[in-house]
Amino acid sequence: MSRILLGVSGGVAAYKALELVRLATGAGHAVRVLQTPASQRFVGAASFQALTGAPVLVDEFEADPARGAFPDQTQPEHQPIGHLELVANADVYLIAPASANTLAKLAAGLADNLLSACALAAECPLVIAPAMNNRMYQHPATQANLATLRQRGAIVLEPGVGRLASKGEQGVGRLPEPQQLLDACQAALAAGARSGVGAATDQPGDLAGLTVLVSAGGTREPIDSVRYIGNSSSGRMGLALAAAARERGAHVTLIAANVALPTPPGVERRDVVTAAELARACQQEFPNCDVLLMAAAVADFTPAATANGKLKKSQRERLELVLEPTADVLAGLAAARRPGQMLVGFAAEHGQGALEYARGKLHDKRLDAIVVNDISRPDIGFDVEYNEVTIVSAEHERHVPRTGKDQVAHAVLDTVQTLRGSG
Repeated sequence: MSRILLGVSGGVAAYKALELVRLATGAGHAVRVLQTPASQRFVGAASFQALTGAPVLVDEFEADPARGAFPDQTQPEHQPIGHLELVANADVYLIAPASANTLAKLAAGLADNLLSACALAAECPLVIAPAMNNRMYQHPATQANLATLRQRGAIVLEPGVGRLASKGEQGVGRLPEPQQLLDACQAALAAGARSGVGAATDQPGDLAGLTVLVSAGGTREPIDSVRYIGNSSSGRMGLALAAAARERGAHVTLIAANVALPTPPGVERRDVVTAAELARACQQEFPNCDVLLMAAAVADFTPAATANGKLKKSQRERLELVLEPTADVLAGLAAARRPGQMLVGFAAEHGQGALEYARGKLHDKRLDAIVVNDISRPDIGFDVEYNEVTIVSAEHERHVPRTGKDQVAHAVLDTVQTLRGSG
């Protein structure tokens, strides 16, 4: 199996790193752990050492009894430089939790502790899992640091949304669950990238000069003043696409349908509610774009009439709705495309037959590519941080195993670039 180097920074979520180590070693991976001094206020080194069977290091100047070797390796005869040997032996370097302070250090290229020094020297994939209070996570400084790290090739995982460490607080900033952390490491290993924080594999800047239009979220079709027909799309995939395109140098416009998540730095945003509003916004922005990524879940039907005010239950024994089809936004845009424009659709399908339907949709709507995922699985798709997709084009099909939506976004953009190069 593989060698996972785990860096643990200070934060209540450090307890999840113990379970990650248990899962990783149980799966056959060899694990070494680095801790910042602050992290030891939450979890002691003895616990990690017991689970890994290897020394835990904190200070860059302390001698490593294992001389940089992982539990499955023979120790070298000499005493190597600790941080260089550890990352040279590692197949993937995961920092979880990554505090706001640690993110700032990594983005600035500081190497003032063992964890950050290893990140600066790493040539293996670097996976970063932020965890902090929602206000700290959403602060522009933190978002800018995350964008910088992604641009340099780091795999940054999306934090969860829910109960936070501070009593009574809810929001974004939860460390992904241990199994999700392990899945992210295994996905990075499967990708075969040896990027590190200093050498991006996704060629940052390769979309420079292009204008990318992204739709995200799900439309709502009003029944009355308070009720609507909607869907479960949170907009996470669309926002990941917008962030990835911006990081790679594109000018990005986001059309967000009922999306509560923060806008990625540097992205222009237009908010809409209904399918008709989304269609109008797309029609206005589409002529100026080079690439359209249509990730929004657009309603297929809308009530034929919307009641004034709120319908009262006492007014009738039952409510009958007459629905009429909405306009096919993507097909309409495809019909109006100019030479050189590229259109990518998304198909959220349930169960078997998803790929066959996607191939038909690719042809019928005259798309360049379509991204299909199976929403029957609870661990991918709507309102979660992970996805597993197949990217279908006329020339080939690419399966992207379960990974963070930011990595799915880069895989989609890689396909866009491949198709543009062959066009």
